[in-house]
Amino acid sequence: MSCTTPPSTLFSRPSGANSASGSPASETTAGPHWATFALLLIGAWLVVVAQLAVADWAVTAKTLGDTDDAMRLVEVRAFLAGQNWFDLHEPRLAPPGGYDTHWSRLIDAGLAGLFLLFEPLAGPALAERLMRAVWPALWLLPSIAAVALLARRIAGREAALIALLMVVLGLPAFQQFRLGRIDHHNVQIALALGALAAAAWSDRVRWAAALAGALTGLALAVGMENLLFLLLAAAVPILRFCLTGQGAAALRSWGFALATATAAGFFAEVPPDRWGTAACDGMAVNWVVPVALAGLLSALATVLAARGPVVRLAAFAGITLLAGGLFVGLEPRCLGGPYAMMDPALKTIWMGKVSEMQSIAATMAHSPSIAAMILPFPLAALLAGAMLARSREVRCNPGFLVAVAALGVSVLIGCVAIKGFGYALWLGIPPMAVAAMRLADRLRLASPAARVCLAMPLAPAVLSALTLLAVEALGAAPPKDNPRVARGCFATASYARLAALPPGLVAGDVDYGAFVLANTPHAALAAPYHRIGDAILAIHDLLAASPDRAHEMVVARKMSYFVTCPGSPAPPTAAPSAASAGSPGAAPPAAADGLGARLAAGEVPDWLVPLSAPDEVLQIFQVVGEPAVAERAGKP
Repeated sequence: MSCTTPPSTLFSRPSGANSASGSPASETTAGPHWATFALLLIGAWLVVVAQLAVADWAVTAKTLGDTDDAMRLVEVRAFLAGQNWFDLHEPRLAPPGGYDTHWSRLIDAGLAGLFLLFEPLAGPALAERLMRAVWPALWLLPSIAAVALLARRIAGREAALIALLMVVLGLPAFQQFRLGRIDHHNVQIALALGALAAAAWSDRVRWAAALAGALTGLALAVGMENLLFLLLAAAVPILRFCLTGQGAAALRSWGFALATATAAGFFAEVPPDRWGTAACDGMAVNWVVPVALAGLLSALATVLAARGPVVRLAAFAGITLLAGGLFVGLEPRCLGGPYAMMDPALKTIWMGKVSEMQSIAATMAHSPSIAAMILPFPLAALLAGAMLARSREVRCNPGFLVAVAALGVSVLIGCVAIKGFGYALWLGIPPMAVAAMRLADRLRLASPAARVCLAMPLAPAVLSALTLLAVEALGAAPPKDNPRVARGCFATASYARLAALPPGLVAGDVDYGAFVLANTPHAALAAPYHRIGDAILAIHDLLAASPDRAHEMVVARKMSYFVTCPGSPAPPTAAPSAASAGSPGAAPPAAADGLGARLAAGEVPDWLVPLSAPDEVLQIFQVVGEPAVAERAGKP
């Protein structure tokens, strides 16, 4: 199974290969074949957009999607209203301190540009809706192009065309690209796929290496979620140079582009008064310095092209150690990941319950139908990659190596947190397309129609549908909407009555916080973001506290309203801590008798006055009266 190709040819063009044999070695970046490919790419993109428009356009009028989409809309509206570029503070969330997000202003700028484009013709309301619909559709195009180009880099034009066919039938892969998805996930997927594809083509196309470096820097400015895929993209030009001594120009272009784009992203995103502040979850000094330095040193190391592979590998080992040492030295806590600075208590109270952070094992246990929709295609693609690796020509192809390595990483991430399958469903397309082409060759299918018919059952939508049918035949329940979604807890219309009330501070489940901000003029006590951990803990403690103690807490925080919705998660099962509840002289009550449990049982304390009808989706209560106990033991 090992690659027996000598190192000198491992990351360079194989001699004597051609498209007919499954290698694109003889291809150039110009000519009628590429023009045809571009037209087919746009056609596939339009077909996918049409599918999503039919499924989701009506939905965009009814809801803002998930909590991140709602929060992004709040951020964009503030920017359009004149908020400073560097000011990412939201005073209506977790007052009085407010919330400082780590999200990228670059995405806000793109969304604002779309709004300003549509607003003169459509008016504000429709322009906002069009903005939310068009934005994810735009990022679909580079994502589709990237996986098709990876397939083409492995096995030529036909593999790319099969990849486009699989994209058209790739419905499970589009979860993060559905109309209305304006958070950062689709952008990060597109940038990661683009960096991987550009790196794979960096030995064929003069500007591909520079593009890979620039996309890596831009991706880091947007967020750190795709970091492992960016490292794999970086490995392609570096290993090619270290093992072969070739590709010095490409590596130099990559290094300078990486350093320039990373620095530009830093200065574009970070205000001058925070240039010296480290962060684990977003662009900061502890990221820009090591990455930019590594890019510059990589470019300078190309002077070692004439030296042996041992010298070149040693040089890059030194660069890696230096950059890693700087990263650790500037903020050692970030070795723990992007949430390293988060309060550890949030991991059990909140983070462990976030759906995208669930492991695939947990998903299979509580919702086997959902697992059946996301798991089959990536696993089948890994199997296809293992079978393709039996061919020396394929396993020595950089496009294949980077695609399969990234697929394996995404599956491993998905096993821990299912959001990794958002990448795996895309990254499985190139190896699966090549496998379908090779299988057609082995079966001697010459007819295009026959080859298409062979490839279709291997597409993501078809494999997922077949697996789902099998799982349901074994007794698993079909996939259902989140009960809160089905009930309408996040529907825009559900917040109409709340929006008409005088502005105040609203408390409730943390997932409602961003929707309160987006749909009403009110402030929200908390929303599901790790940078406001104290507010999330305050909501937990409020729901777990006894009604009398909860009354004291809401009055102390000057809360005006409390909201609930049938179908909400179960009340806290752990009692509040004395420290966070603010009652140093008394033992905290059991959560079974807490406010959340009482409200779930229909027991409303007399200090909460209902403002909504019993049959309304969102139950709104106004906080009234003085606390039953004015002072607690141990308070001054």
